[in-house]
Amino acid sequence: MEGWQRAFVLHGRPWSETSLLLDLFTEHDGRVRVLAKGARAKRSSLKGALQPFTPLLVRWSGRGEVKTLRSAEPVSLALPLTGIAIYCGLYVNELLSRVLEQEIAFAELFFDYLHCVQALAAGEGSPEPALRRFELALLGHLGYGVDFLHCAGSGEPVAEAMTYSYREERGFIASMVQGHRTFTGAELKALASRHFPDPQTLKAAKRFTRMALKPYLGGKPLKSQELFRQFVPKKTSTASRD
Repeated sequence: MEGWQRAFVLHGRPWSETSLLLDLFTEHDGRVRVLAKGARAKRSSLKGALQPFTPLLVRWSGRGEVKTLRSAEPVSLALPLTGIAIYCGLYVNELLSRVLEQEIAFAELFFDYLHCVQALAAGEGSPEPALRRFELALLGHLGYGVDFLHCAGSGEPVAEAMTYSYREERGFIASMVQGHRTFTGAELKALASRHFPDPQTLKAAKRFTRMALKPYLGGKPLKSQELFRQFVPKKTSTASRD
């Protein structure tokens, strides 16, 4: 790879006594796996920089599945995620690590990710609207096209007071029966605009993104959700991002 590229660390683990194996989310090459040689050494200049939520400029080389990190410089201090926001950020990172194939460009998604993490770091109100917007953006970039504004059966625009049942690979069909897979027209319009003006539309967005993401995630549970349930006190669970 020639030149520098903006990136974030999604996940890292020790590879040897002195090295790290990292999943990076880069602006132009998507998810890239790199070996950071010597990054764990006591005198390494990279030791504190290769952490999640730190904006980086990076360079790497190599043609195999695992590249060699040549340089990495922090653009700024790590975005200040605290409390529940840390678990939300880990969830977003794990989503990208799980669903993105390696070295496929997602330049627009990179900025959706940046805006999500910035919103989490700002800590203004519930983190859930930022998470739902990111999930919907991710689904869109993966090619998961859903028309929220028209009934898949008739082609007519959705009516706010009507109920619609979600059908995978088809969309939303007008329905007289209400259940876990049904949404009101008002909720579908909120999903289309990615604006959630009340708790009801926010809950509906969470239901939809869980259903839509499930095929990409398979049956393996997300580690970030397990950590959230283990370490976050029950009294704060209403602000949960999972």
